[in-house]
Amino acid sequence: MEAVLSFFVAIFFAVAIYLMLSKHIIRILLGVAIFGNAVNLTIFTVGRIVREVPPIIPEALQTPDTITANPLPQALILTAIVISFSFFAFLLVLAFRAYQELGTDDTEGMRVAEPEGEPLPPLGY
Repeated sequence: MEAVLSFFVAIFFAVAIYLMLSKHIIRILLGVAIFGNAVNLTIFTVGRIVREVPPIIPEALQTPDTITANPLPQALILTAIVISFSFFAFLLVLAFRAYQELGTDDTEGMRVAEPEGEPLPPLGY
């Protein structure tokens, strides 16, 4: 099971990097979202996927008497999902406002700070 998930993680990372290298903002945003999912799946895979009982300790014991699932990767992934969703929403609004102001989602067309007709700034001191 972990080998299959590792294969999917590799595919997610490859697709995310390919999309983030694009010139279009929407593709970059989709790459960031897929990259976040790939990181979450990596944490989930590293946390050992086993079908065990929930980590609930009976009142009479100090430690669990059987093998239990590890709750730490699950908590990390839940937190990462919330953070990545809010980050993606922020980037989506930022890209939409940039598109409204500039009229393009192409990063080459968004070079407002470096107009084509003017010379390059000095490269040294």
